[in-house]
Amino acid sequence: MRYTLLLHYAEPADGELSQEMIAAGQAAFDAYGKALASAGVLIGAEVLEPTSGSTTVTLRTGSLQVQDGPFAETKEALAGIFVIDVPDRDAAIGWAEKCPAAQWGVVEVRGAATSLRDGVWTAGCTAG
Repeated sequence: MRYTLLLHYAEPADGELSQEMIAAGQAAFDAYGKALASAGVLIGAEVLEPTSGSTTVTLRTGSLQVQDGPFAETKEALAGIFVIDVPDRDAAIGWAEKCPAAQWGVVEVRGAATSLRDGVWTAGCTAG
């Protein structure tokens, strides 16, 4: 079953993290990604740009609205994702626990309701 690990944490201000802290974080995520790949559970991963570089698009009002930045200001932002394929929620939680981001933020574990595979929507896992 596919699960997405959504990494949420406060975005550091420019200069808030030393080069040593950045290098240590990169090394930790590199090791984590390699562990996921070695276990054969990694589908994909993305580190997202800061919310200041995002654009929000909506048609809710009936016409196109494009807004620079996130839809809502929050203390923590979605910073990245890992999509994994594991037997169950407990296994997904186990991988979330090992994620470096859990040390300074939160890792949301969310099961896939459906997945697009080879251009076809298929059944994913069920909640629970």
